[in-house]
Amino acid sequence: MFDSEQAVRSLQPDMEKLCGLDGLLLQATAPAGLSSGFDCVSRSFAPKLNVPEDPVCGSGHCHIAPYWAGRLGRASLVACQASRRGGTLYCTVRGGRVTLAGKAALFSEAQLYL
Repeated sequence: MFDSEQAVRSLQPDMEKLCGLDGLLLQATAPAGLSSGFDCVSRSFAPKLNVPEDPVCGSGHCHIAPYWAGRLGRASLVACQASRRGGTLYCTVRGGRVTLAGKAALFSEAQLYL
């Protein structure tokens, strides 16, 4: 967790060093600026999975949302993924589960041939 939105936005992580840390997915998060309309800002990195930075990471927000919901004392929040492409996630924490919503674009389609 970082103290400021700007600290998260300006990160320039060394991917080799991140590969030396535990876990596959690493999150950087901070409270969002008061005038931004967001509750928190984040970035997600997974260099061990050949994803230097995930543009909008749903699985990462399943970890981030409970943290911020607890800190802010409410179940619903609006999160900003501050990657280059970026996105907005509407997160609700309820009964040990996280529900995510937002806009998405079709990235690819595949057919399974048996």
